[in-house]
Amino acid sequence: MKKYLKTFANRESMNQAVKVGIVGVFNTIVSFTLFNVFRATGISPQWALAISFALTTFMSYLINRRWTFALKDGRVSGRETASFFGVNIVAYAVSAGIMAMAQTWFGPLTRLGENMVLVVAAGLLILPKLAGYRDIVFGRALDEQPEAVSSQQPSR
Repeated sequence: MKKYLKTFANRESMNQAVKVGIVGVFNTIVSFTLFNVFRATGISPQWALAISFALTTFMSYLINRRWTFALKDGRVSGRETASFFGVNIVAYAVSAGIMAMAQTWFGPLTRLGENMVLVVAAGLLILPKLAGYRDIVFGRALDEQPEAVSSQQPSR
């Protein structure tokens, strides 16, 4: 376990964690916007949530594939997409569990309290999501990706 955790203690993994966080914040803003647009058009809350989650999760998959993990082969894999949704559904369930625990411990939360719990949950989930994306979702593509060519060529 220690050996695995050490794979996150490098500049590349730290950059990926920051990028996953940035994509997550952007994704959340777009998701809230879409949810409210769908609600304004008369779509039920359940369908508005489902549609906005599906659209923004797929958008997040594309952005993370290209920007966070620098996979620029242009492929969209059904296996990758399904596993990306799987990782995010698990993260959603963990967030919901954290919210339920907070409500049990502290009683009814204010809107601010709910948002603080969500921020804490998001912070706790950055490393597990990064691990899921890196090892489960994009692991095969990352293994197949050719090594970056060094800009410093050996002198002849």
